[in-house]
Amino acid sequence: MRRHAPARPPADIDLTDALGAAQDGDPRGFAALWRDLQPAVLRYLRVVVGDQAEDVASETWLQVIRDLDRFHGDVGSFRGWLFRIARHRALDEKRRQARRPRPDSTADPVGPDAAAVAADQAGTAWAVGLIATLPADQAEAVMLRVVAGLDVATAAQVLGKRPGAVRIATMRGLRRLATAMTGVTG
Repeated sequence: MRRHAPARPPADIDLTDALGAAQDGDPRGFAALWRDLQPAVLRYLRVVVGDQAEDVASETWLQVIRDLDRFHGDVGSFRGWLFRIARHRALDEKRRQARRPRPDSTADPVGPDAAAVAADQAGTAWAVGLIATLPADQAEAVMLRVVAGLDVATAAQVLGKRPGAVRIATMRGLRRLATAMTGVTG
């Protein structure tokens, strides 16, 4: 008798195994989670904290490592948990930035490094930059729903908002992006 395939998409099957392995202390399981989810975390954080995204992502993953043994749930819940941690670390970074004194604007700034210039020229960087021009609530909603692939309920939990508010913010953000794109291509 033939067994039916699981209802989860193939990527979730692999991540389910990786999540279980990571919770059991297997570094390969954690590495698989990181490889799959880190790009979306970085894109989200670039919109929220800009140039500090890599540092905040590192802090996010350190907290994941520290607290993974207390996490209970499936891959979808893990994604929500991960982005909730990323958002909290991003808010912490924004608070730190607000407390820091502003650098002297007459100082000679250091030029950008070649890797940063190359990354900024990529299509993904352009799109993330465009999303970053949205109002903060719309940018976060679009990043979590469209880029990170979270469902409405999970995105609402991450943002501490009602699902309806997330739907509206996402819709408004996507409309603004469509208008901006029409201006660019038109």
